[in-house]
Amino acid sequence: MEEQGFESLPLSQDSFKELWESVITPSISTISTVTAPNETWRNNGQMLMLELTKVFDEDLFELPQDLPVKDDVTPPASTVLVTTDYPGEYGFELRFQQSGTAKSVTSTYSELLNKLYCQLAKTSPIELLVVKEPPMGAILRATAVYKKTEHMAEVVRRCPHHQAEDPAEHRCHLIRVEGSQRAQYFEDQDTKRHSVTVPYEPPQLGSKMSTILLSFMCNSSCMGGMNRRPILTILTLETSEGLVLGRRCFEVRVCACPGRDRKTEEENSTKTQMGTKQTKKRKSAPAPASTSVKKSKSASSAEEEDKEVYVLHVRGRERYEMLKKINDGQELLDKENKTKSKMSMKLDVPLPSSGKRVLLKEERSDSD
Repeated sequence: MEEQGFESLPLSQDSFKELWESVITPSISTISTVTAPNETWRNNGQMLMLELTKVFDEDLFELPQDLPVKDDVTPPASTVLVTTDYPGEYGFELRFQQSGTAKSVTSTYSELLNKLYCQLAKTSPIELLVVKEPPMGAILRATAVYKKTEHMAEVVRRCPHHQAEDPAEHRCHLIRVEGSQRAQYFEDQDTKRHSVTVPYEPPQLGSKMSTILLSFMCNSSCMGGMNRRPILTILTLETSEGLVLGRRCFEVRVCACPGRDRKTEEENSTKTQMGTKQTKKRKSAPAPASTSVKKSKSASSAEEEDKEVYVLHVRGRERYEMLKKINDGQELLDKENKTKSKMSMKLDVPLPSSGKRVLLKEERSDSD
């Protein structure tokens, strides 16, 4: 009887819609309130007695053991990254090669400004120094962020022009690691920031430092990219789980002439620290002397000395004392000239050609 019941059921090759329409739903009045656990419905609305012989499979919802596990999962990054140096217990430090400020250099570093100047897509070697060996599997991560507060939340990307010309998969990343096939490029799911990692390699025999090669794939002046906004590069030493062991930060300017730009910015910074303002160089007439006399229409005002005060910056105490004595002597001489001119004005009163003699203020007439 059980075999005949199964034969009357539709075959599994039919569609689900046809299977569903072939099943006749019994009315509520025909459903028994108490049913045995070994009862199932027939396709004609009657009950089919069938013993449940199958046992529930406990491994039904278990995931298969051979699923691939992703190793390139990055830990969640903070919205605002820390840009302060942190050597940590491993004494993590960076060293840059001394390239000078010649026009031919492709990469140069300024210790005065903690700033790297480099050309577009040119390799910049950076040396890494630690006091003790990091744990096995340690990595180096390079991330670019904007320096100014109003731009910190934005992601540093390449401009659309340079992205379109690059066939690489990571074409939108500004920082690229050269010379390593193990470099991995990430984009954080939450902040959308870009970073590139490379395994830490211990120094070679006879050397105390290891080297990482970075290149920057967009100019600082590119429209649609950095757009002349200063950026910082954060280089961190991390464990394989993403725990930061050390951090170093430096500013980067990608330009056509790194040596010239470094020299100019260092000079401007030195002048700013001395309290003087840097202005554009213009061809102009020499500055007037401090004792210049103003020209006026009247003869009397032409003889008056200029009262405008000029400030002269002097370097060195001896030179200052010497110029101060000269200035004090000139001031004393001006006072004496003023006194003599007043006395001469009193005495040099013109006499009339005829008639009574003009009395001076101190003389008396005969009638008195």
